[in-house]
Amino acid sequence: MKDKLIGLINNIQLVDSTIGTKTQQLLDNLTKPKGSLGELEEIAKKVANITGYERPKITKKFVFVVAADHNVVEENVSAYPQEVTYQMVLNFLNNGAGINVFARHTNAEVIVVDAGVKQNFNIVDKNFKVKKVNNGAKNFTKGPALTNDEVEQLIINGIELVEELIKNNIRKKDENFIVCIGEMGIGNTTVASTLTSFICGKPAYEVVGRGTGIDDERLKNKICVVEKAIKVNKPNINNPIDILSKIGGCEIVCMTGIILGCAFYKIPIVLDGFISTAAGLVAACFSCKVISYMFAGHLSLEPGHKIQLEFLGLKPILSLGMRLGEGTGAVLASSIIELSCKILNEMATFDSAGVSKKL
Repeated sequence: MKDKLIGLINNIQLVDSTIGTKTQQLLDNLTKPKGSLGELEEIAKKVANITGYERPKITKKFVFVVAADHNVVEENVSAYPQEVTYQMVLNFLNNGAGINVFARHTNAEVIVVDAGVKQNFNIVDKNFKVKKVNNGAKNFTKGPALTNDEVEQLIINGIELVEELIKNNIRKKDENFIVCIGEMGIGNTTVASTLTSFICGKPAYEVVGRGTGIDDERLKNKICVVEKAIKVNKPNINNPIDILSKIGGCEIVCMTGIILGCAFYKIPIVLDGFISTAAGLVAACFSCKVISYMFAGHLSLEPGHKIQLEFLGLKPILSLGMRLGEGTGAVLASSIIELSCKILNEMATFDSAGVSKKL
């Protein structure tokens, strides 16, 4: 692996759980019965552990929508044509997609990333980043999807997205970001299914879902494609670079880099649905320490998503029957994470409000 990547992974630290213990003491002194805010209190403590602040303040929320194409669409696994990836990137940039609506509602900033879209974009926009190393992943039923060099560079590109975010957004000492990840790529549920089946050790029929809405015949075919990809490529479970080169799509590799970067820089990272959690699985293969920096934004309707979350030991914040992708579930959940921190910073204590404590 490249030196930068090795150094970053080796220096990801375990979260400091003693900070969360102090945060619990603060929560217990607020004007409410102990534990009455349930999961919100657990979320607040986790943010405290990640950031190192007993009373963390969330000042900005970002969502990276990472797009790429996949030549596995040649195998008839999607209900939509491949050009939809390119068209939807334009839709994101024109503020017309679901994620744009969700982001406006939650006051999150959308950053669109071309990690491997077939067509090139002639666009200059501060919120559009070109981080591609190719024009999409190869058909992995015929051999590796990517080269090792492409995988390593895409991971570094994802890390650099986090570093650019830190550089371009000045924060005071106690101010923190939330980073959400979402994606767009026709065919990418097939890739995520293959990664999930392989890493979690589950048969393809348990993890493969309907993605963009395929019929029964295509669903059977998709299961066969997943099985064939693993059989043809024989990835090494102990080598995450090999897993990604054999199976990974460009946007999943780039999101893996974003997750690793957030863990290194102690930034809470909110996973969206099935595809972004596949990146979470691979990131955990590099270092299990990254799991404690992740939030599961929601539970997708894709059957493999529950398997992924159970494997990672993550509990979804929301369960709304969503399966859009784009980071929509992550952004929606980010507001709940932000609220958990506002409780710490804005709610009165028994002493400050002059309220008698429990006898």
